[in-house]
Amino acid sequence: MSYRREIDGLRAVAVISVVLFHAGFSLIKGGFIGVDVFFVISGYLITTIIIRELDEKTFTIAGFYERRARRILPALLFTLVCAASIAYFTLVPDQLERFCKSMIAALPFSSNYFFWMQVGYFAPDSSQEPLLHTWSLAVEEQFYLLFPLLTILIWRLCARFKKERLRYIVFTLFVSAAVLLSIAYSEVWIRLSGSPRLFYDTIGRVWELSLGSLCAIYLLRYRKNIPFRPISEIGAFLGLALIVGSFLLIGESPFPTRFAPSAAIGAALIILFASSQTLVGRTLGLKPLVGVGLISYGLYLWHWIIFAFARIRGIESVGAFLPLIALSLAIAYFSWRFVEKPFRNRVFLSRKKIFTASFGAIAIVAIGGGGGGDNQRRAVAL
Repeated sequence: MSYRREIDGLRAVAVISVVLFHAGFSLIKGGFIGVDVFFVISGYLITTIIIRELDEKTFTIAGFYERRARRILPALLFTLVCAASIAYFTLVPDQLERFCKSMIAALPFSSNYFFWMQVGYFAPDSSQEPLLHTWSLAVEEQFYLLFPLLTILIWRLCARFKKERLRYIVFTLFVSAAVLLSIAYSEVWIRLSGSPRLFYDTIGRVWELSLGSLCAIYLLRYRKNIPFRPISEIGAFLGLALIVGSFLLIGESPFPTRFAPSAAIGAALIILFASSQTLVGRTLGLKPLVGVGLISYGLYLWHWIIFAFARIRGIESVGAFLPLIALSLAIAYFSWRFVEKPFRNRVFLSRKKIFTASFGAIAIVAIGGGGGGDNQRRAVAL
């Protein structure tokens, strides 16, 4: 697919808002919903790739999961190993045991439900959970476990009718239904229980990923011409205003009825209307923003771990987090340059090697995490 600089710029806006919110900057009251923007972007990019490859008859499940492995696992495993090393020397037994459990939950991308189970009056302080942020990775990967399979099923069923138009109609209806059902699920949950556990629930997040998918479907199939310039300018500006307004004006409230739709819709508007020809597109395409966007995955992984360990050591002031933000940026660049990029190179590692290396590394980290947890249980018992 053609590269869109403004998408990396949008990633930067999302991750910067998350980092500043987690650092305690009161101005960014709604910065946590940068994750919602990430979900829409992810749904758009992945659906674009899947649809184009299906139309070109080059899509394979093995190829899809190879890309996900190359994109997600190297940086995640590198981060987990580093975090475990720090945890082993800094955490008390109870904290270390909980860390090991959360690390084991992160490996099969189930940490969202691990932390879902931790919600409650007697739950530990979430700001001191170094792997809390892996819940969003779990949501994405759970979604992508089924989404490609269902997409292939629709393509093959519709292929029997030998009408390309039909498959897009059915697929659009399917994704639209996913959006509506996910929103309905969230509404019912909030009205019946009001439990904050919905924040971690994949079903309650499906509509954001699916909204990005609808953007991909529209741009690939239904939009025939680039919109009239003023319409593009207004649409992109409105999208950015919704996102920034959400970050600055909306405080914490029950997910998702009060805050998520504005940021998610804003992200969708930028995807649909921003380009190198629009003011918003050119702004988001500036080199500093694109640079942060490129390292956004590593920055997301590292900033929370650094912040959590700092808070465990008693560091709370916003001023003290400024050098920690700089440290997060430096490590994120290192991770992107020397961990993420090499593993995306198919010359460096074949499909077979990337799968073998991934499973091997996951097994080693899981065994280490399990062993660490057992040792701490014995230490507590003694």
